[in-house]
Amino acid sequence: MKILLTGANGYIGMRLLPQLLKKGHEVVCVVRDEKRLSVDFSTRKKIQVIEIDFLDEGSVDTIPKDIDTAYYLIHSMTSSIADFDEKEAMAARRFNTLLENTDCKQVIYLSGIVNDNKLSKHLSSRKNVEDILYQGKFHLTVLRAGIIVGSGSSSFEIIRDLCEKLPFMITPKWVLTKSQPIAIRDVINFLMGVLQNENTYDRSFDIGGPDVLTYKQMLHKYAKVRGFKNWIFTVPIMTPKLSSYWLYFVTSTSFKLAVNLVDSMKMEVVARDNELQELLGIQTHTYEEAIAMAFKKIEQNLVISSWKDSVVSGQVDEDLEKYIQVPKYGVLKDVQSIAIDDDQKVLDNIWRIGGEQGWYYGSWLWKIRGFLDKLNGGPGLRRGRTNADKIFPGDALDFWRVLLADKKTKRLLLFAEMRLPGEAWLEFKIDKNNTLHQIATFRPKGLRGRLYWYSVLPFHYFIFGGMIRNIAKAQ
Repeated sequence: MKILLTGANGYIGMRLLPQLLKKGHEVVCVVRDEKRLSVDFSTRKKIQVIEIDFLDEGSVDTIPKDIDTAYYLIHSMTSSIADFDEKEAMAARRFNTLLENTDCKQVIYLSGIVNDNKLSKHLSSRKNVEDILYQGKFHLTVLRAGIIVGSGSSSFEIIRDLCEKLPFMITPKWVLTKSQPIAIRDVINFLMGVLQNENTYDRSFDIGGPDVLTYKQMLHKYAKVRGFKNWIFTVPIMTPKLSSYWLYFVTSTSFKLAVNLVDSMKMEVVARDNELQELLGIQTHTYEEAIAMAFKKIEQNLVISSWKDSVVSGQVDEDLEKYIQVPKYGVLKDVQSIAIDDDQKVLDNIWRIGGEQGWYYGSWLWKIRGFLDKLNGGPGLRRGRTNADKIFPGDALDFWRVLLADKKTKRLLLFAEMRLPGEAWLEFKIDKNNTLHQIATFRPKGLRGRLYWYSVLPFHYFIFGGMIRNIAKAQ
């Protein structure tokens, strides 16, 4: 069966792709930027990749005519506070238009549970997209999910940050809102189960796990699974804006996502029934089982995808290509070079940089810089990295974004997403003479940018010098 997978580089798409290939399907992945499709070489050979920006009506797009089924996994909640609903509607209409000239028989859309009498802007947008897709010339199957729990999901990472960092919490009253979380494994099973299943055509289904819990109960159960106790006190005085700032400063979420999440967390997200579960014969996992399964993946370094690798989790434009050419003029640089003995081991050190590994020197200074960046509205260091030793273009790496990661040419190029009075690049490369080069490039914006560079220059002397020496040690 030939399947069109939109949002292929997203959190759900990256989990669904290997399951589709495992079943022997021919998969056409749709992404905005082919270079950002984070799959290994063997997977890349098995799929077809096409670039489509569903928000750009002027682009020339082609979808293979012989598509049998399409998965619609496009969401824009993290990209904007004000107009994400307009973007989602525009993308859905364009998707319908592009599928008109294909043989597509079924479209499967992953939405959100919309049973509350008063919907948030986020959930209203999901419902509107559903209505638009029902106008397409295909059979539509809609799966409405609540909070998705799995390694790398935004919900799981937020709960993880809150519980691991705050044993005592003063929380907004929305933590008493009921929700029905579902394990990512179950979501994938449902998405696979409805594929070409005529009993699901032109119908919408709620999907959820067996537990209906308040957010407070979810925080307590997380602590129970992890083997510690937490204390949560609810106060009625936190406004939505204060709640958003609270989530932003404590967790790894971006402020845009925090605002939209808080807006949705005031609404009950509970499934009406388990009709689809009975139809497909799927046994769902409890919330505690979902948490345990997520940590098993984390401990084995098998996290396939993370919401934090989405470009909109940071500060840069969607088009990473515009940053990949490091400027040569009007810039300030710190250049370090050192001879090395074992280029492969040093390359492995470079590929492990950031996250739990840290930056090889002055870790406390990096943490202070991350804290200051968070206070200033940047991502800080809390995003970490998805995998301990794998890097793909587009990945988040603490407060950097990976522009280029090529082990063949022995080069890693990062672009700073921290709040700066200018633009910054950090490059590592090993030349043919077994010399490691570490180049920090800063393009200042006006006098303020230059003052910033020279004010931190003494720190650069110690940090960058110590960093390259430790990276060069083939351990």
